[in-house]
Amino acid sequence: MSSMPTTITVCTTCRQPAVREDKQRTPCGEAMLASVVKAAGGVDGVDVRGVPCLMGCEHGCNVAISADGKLAYVLGSFEPGEDAASALVEYAAGHAASDTGVVPFKQWPQGVKGHFVARIPPLD
Repeated sequence: MSSMPTTITVCTTCRQPAVREDKQRTPCGEAMLASVVKAAGGVDGVDVRGVPCLMGCEHGCNVAISADGKLAYVLGSFEPGEDAASALVEYAAGHAASDTGVVPFKQWPQGVKGHFVARIPPLD
């Protein structure tokens, strides 16, 4: 089991495509961050942070799951809330437990299936 923590990075400025132009609405990314922080509370090996703009506007709400020396993943098209947050944290815990960042498909929570946008190889 890897001891390297996995970080879930949530885009705080994300707006879902249908409401992206309505600047009066609070970005869905803020609600997503709050949900993920709550779901990750007490989960060993999983950290959460928010950042403005992951540049995946067509896929809002966006998150990245990454750790040093491991494959990183970008996921999107989430509705912020408890179900999405729980699935992301469960997937991130699997990522943290993996030496490479690969989580076998049979271990993916249903809530992340169909949400993968990109897989990024580690720099080292």
